[in-house]
Amino acid sequence: MSAERLVCFAHGKESGPWGTKITRLADVARARGFEVMSPDYTGTHDPHERVRMLRVLAPTARHLVLVGSSMGGYVSAMACAALKPSALFLMAPALYFPGWDEEPTGIPERSCVVHGWNDDIVPVDRAQRFAQEYGSELHLLHSGHTLNDQLPILSFLLDRMLEAVTSSPRP
Repeated sequence: MSAERLVCFAHGKESGPWGTKITRLADVARARGFEVMSPDYTGTHDPHERVRMLRVLAPTARHLVLVGSSMGGYVSAMACAALKPSALFLMAPALYFPGWDEEPTGIPERSCVVHGWNDDIVPVDRAQRFAQEYGSELHLLHSGHTLNDQLPILSFLLDRMLEAVTSSPRP
């Protein structure tokens, strides 16, 4: 898919392409004039296969924003080198797990990580490590892994990122 402005979502291991968070955040993206896509990765729990699927899909846009939740955060981060997004928005990213602990590359300068202090699936130090390594904006919230109780702040943060993406020049 190619567009002027595109947000590409990557859902988590146990969720689907149009869960609560993605549906809400897709509305935010559309309100900012972005097209949205959310590939269905439910056919595999293999994070490397999901990264391969996203790379094959090869979404392109003048302003491409990758958004990932949990394992989708891993998928989005690992696809950055190939897809070269304008921005990256990660929610409780499942990074640095044994077997899929490689360091992502090509992370855009504009990146944001949101994680719950009470996440019992992905330790908060993974988000902190990523944010420190890449100079990402980091928001730690009183929430668990899904962050579904934080939809207003997630919407605000994504909206702010999309506004910044479209107001800065990009070749």
